[in-house]
Amino acid sequence: MNILVIQPGFPAEIPLFVRGLARMGARVYGVGDQPPHALPATAKEGLSGYLHVQKLWDAGALIQQLRNWSIPVKLDRVECFWEVAMDLAAQVRQAFRIPGLDPETTRLFRNKDLMRRRLDEAGIRNPRHAAATTSAQIRQALEYTGYPAIIKPVSGAGSADTYRVDHPDEFQRILPRLRHIREVVVEEFVTGTEYTFDTITVNGKILFYNVELYRPDMLTARSQEQISPMTISLRDLDQPHFHAALRMSQSVITALGFQTGFTHMEWFHTPSGEVVFGEIAGRPPGGDSGELMNYTCDFDVYNAYAEAVTKGRISQNIGRKYNVAVVFKRAQGQGKIQSIEGLNELAKRYRPHILREELLRPGAKRRDWKQTLLSDGFVILRHPDLDKTLEMADFVANHVRLRAGTG
Repeated sequence: MNILVIQPGFPAEIPLFVRGLARMGARVYGVGDQPPHALPATAKEGLSGYLHVQKLWDAGALIQQLRNWSIPVKLDRVECFWEVAMDLAAQVRQAFRIPGLDPETTRLFRNKDLMRRRLDEAGIRNPRHAAATTSAQIRQALEYTGYPAIIKPVSGAGSADTYRVDHPDEFQRILPRLRHIREVVVEEFVTGTEYTFDTITVNGKILFYNVELYRPDMLTARSQEQISPMTISLRDLDQPHFHAALRMSQSVITALGFQTGFTHMEWFHTPSGEVVFGEIAGRPPGGDSGELMNYTCDFDVYNAYAEAVTKGRISQNIGRKYNVAVVFKRAQGQGKIQSIEGLNELAKRYRPHILREELLRPGAKRRDWKQTLLSDGFVILRHPDLDKTLEMADFVANHVRLRAGTG
């Protein structure tokens, strides 16, 4: 199988997919705007060829350069593991008549209003919603959804430019922050525990799935700097609400016409026991979730994905052995990291369960926490017992501190 990967060297987890595909016998070709010498070694290891382009995001120019590229094979698949390149990949597939998400189907994943309309037609419980392009339309949509509500871009990723509105006066305060967004979707605010549902799917059927708990919910984590967001990959999925989520997720995949690849879904379990669908992306999750899956199941999700795509199966033994937590840290203060507190005590208490610790060291410049979930670094821990895992994650959140300053 001959596979083209859009931007094979970035973000950080994409080279792992490239290597996995090559290990399964695929010939992997890449196209991107990174110079060849800047590609990570893992990406270079898996690539049979690479086309460096200056204007990756100009679909017409990219397609023409691909036509002029003298690779001696016919492409069978175009892989895109990055949200911002989904539309571009769809246009390339269409131009070369390659199976996969076409532009029309991709819009169902990228446009939250279209997505929700299709799910409504399929009878899948998801928040009440309405699209809007003017302030008057937003007010009208808020009357329909009621308060509290969520306002977010109709096409976007993560929780960027997403706001909770609890009453009309609050809408007036956030209105200036929405002026750069062409179209928004207004949604009913769903109260409940927020989870992911991530799948590897072949011909519309789920072969592998994983569930992660957001702690706190993603909107809160993205809007309050003092929080240490954590994601928990869960071991025990043999519970009624997870069974319901599996049925719902399969219904979503069917309703949206997704066939083969990775999906990343989010959903809520309400205090009344209801399972409510959040949204879906037709690509893998970010935030080191692939690594969390590996640590949870003691397998290689990148090889599993590659085998599913190239051979239609997953032959690895998948046993859910651990709960795995990643805790993202944000430094207190601005400027450069001055000190880190609590690491010695963390190691003293939990050393056997610490898998990775990648916090920025003194002298490093703080990252913009609004632009990257990874923030100023992270700690990954695991344990078979969920309560113990949460105890360790809470220790990192509450007692490991990074301090920044200009001195």
